[in-house]
Amino acid sequence: MALVRWNPWREISTLQSQLDRLFDETLVPATSLERGLLRVPPAEMKETEEAIHLKLEVPGLEAKDLDVQVTEKAVSISGERKSETQAEENGKTRSEFYYGKFERVIPLPARIQNTNVTAEYKDGILNLTLPKTEQEKNKVVKVNLEQSAV
Repeated sequence: MALVRWNPWREISTLQSQLDRLFDETLVPATSLERGLLRVPPAEMKETEEAIHLKLEVPGLEAKDLDVQVTEKAVSISGERKSETQAEENGKTRSEFYYGKFERVIPLPARIQNTNVTAEYKDGILNLTLPKTEQEKNKVVKVNLEQSAV
């Protein structure tokens, strides 16, 4: 029987990397790309003077399978990718598709009029136009400048 020197730092390092992997897989949208899986839809946000434009990628779903809820401060999108059942007797099936429920809440940088939101869903891309409230459109911030003594 051989003696092996115990290094507690190695175990802590292993635990740290396992925790990092756990949080990467559940919280960040694109961390599972190495396995070909996306758990939440990736988003792109563009802010103009009049509105916030939000684009979400949700391929493989129909509009009826999506639930989009908008408040003055955030957008919540949820849905479910249902698995297709395949019967195969002698062979094996390998799938890299992700099936199951997903939900993503995106905080907005400005207050919006959630009663005037427009949505368009085409080819797996959901486009939302979120018009800003009048207070946000006219918001001007006064910056006080002081000369520094040199």
